[in-house]
Amino acid sequence: MEPRQPPASLLEDERLTRAGLFFEAAEGIQRALEATLQERCGISAQHFEILTRLARSPGQRLRMCDLATQSAMSPSGLTRAVDRLVDAGDVSREHCPEDRRVAWAQLTPAGAHRIEEALPVALEQLDALFFAPLDDAQRAQLDLLVRAVRDHVRPDAAQLSDERNDPAVQRAPRLRD
Repeated sequence: MEPRQPPASLLEDERLTRAGLFFEAAEGIQRALEATLQERCGISAQHFEILTRLARSPGQRLRMCDLATQSAMSPSGLTRAVDRLVDAGDVSREHCPEDRRVAWAQLTPAGAHRIEEALPVALEQLDALFFAPLDDAQRAQLDLLVRAVRDHVRPDAAQLSDERNDPAVQRAPRLRD
């Protein structure tokens, strides 16, 4: 007996095509960036992401829970990745004196140096793979579209991004982790 074929109208739905193209492009960029960062800088894409997020944050630090929210890692996966970065001397882990439940990941001078060396390599790769095929108007449109999707599926990450860019929020103490 032959397997049952889904209706052609479902298989040819433009939403499948659009999502498939997005996933294929993202995976291809991620794979190439990972290989280049590893080969030229000796750093994984995962560690690059963590170091970049820390470097771009006020005081070059983030609460571990916020770092997990912003990244594509589970809290336990992030803990393991940060442990490896601590062992390498690129990140330190600090505990909040006001609330012992809160742990911060802090970029160290060695981590700042590592990300400073890796950023030009990553940007060169992103330019070649991601931005070169687009003109300025398309890049601006892509920014809006990707941000809208991210904000819809990851509102917690969107809120953290908004807070990072608001000086009043940066100064406000946060006691819960």
